[in-house]
Amino acid sequence: MIRHIEFTNLCNFRDIGGYATEDGRTVRWQRLYRADSLGWLDGDDLTTFRALRVRSVIDLRHAYEVEKAGRVPESEGQHYQNLPIEGRRWQTDAFSEELGVARYLADRYLEIAEDGVRNLRTALETIARADNAPVVIHCAAGKDRTGVLTALVLSLAGVSESDIVADYALTGLATERFVADWTRRHPGAPLWPGFGLAPAEAMRHFLTDLTARHGSIERYVRQELQLSSATIAELRAHLLTDQAQEG
Repeated sequence: MIRHIEFTNLCNFRDIGGYATEDGRTVRWQRLYRADSLGWLDGDDLTTFRALRVRSVIDLRHAYEVEKAGRVPESEGQHYQNLPIEGRRWQTDAFSEELGVARYLADRYLEIAEDGVRNLRTALETIARADNAPVVIHCAAGKDRTGVLTALVLSLAGVSESDIVADYALTGLATERFVADWTRRHPGAPLWPGFGLAPAEAMRHFLTDLTARHGSIERYVRQELQLSSATIAELRAHLLTDQAQEG
């Protein structure tokens, strides 16, 4: 199976299937995708996207971002949800080299985990239902907000922390293009040092800190997001293969 799906205007669209779980199962392919902004879909890209037969799109951006940059083109039978999970605006002018990019990003992800409780729960409930699949979750770059939600899904599924971190860090393959595209659209504007970066340590710090605060990722999901045991079981049954299967 192919993890990275090639588009002309998107540069961070990928399948999160294939990861092994602690109980010997595997995350199914073609059930859940993560992506950068689907507002860029057009022409041949739209044809490629529709060939995936996506049933549900979870857009984690703010409403003003959707209005400015556009949403996924409407498709008959496709369920679209705009579920912003970022509460506090990022103060990138507060970033310092001493703090480091990874620590700065991890702190922002913790804020998302605190501020986005209601919509994170709704997103997980959507992902858990088999009849909503395939699902695409996305934000602007498919890195930060999408990274937090993807990490929660993979953790609930039983994927190891090292694989969750590695999946997050794959966004680094798109960093050069993110920077080039942003620079072209904002000629002469300053760019903060962490733009487009996805250092593995950022996700590692986030998972460590969230666990320290709540005891475990699953406990955070159960107690803070109030996701039911039935929904967690449904998510696992839907996204994971049987132990005897491979993909």
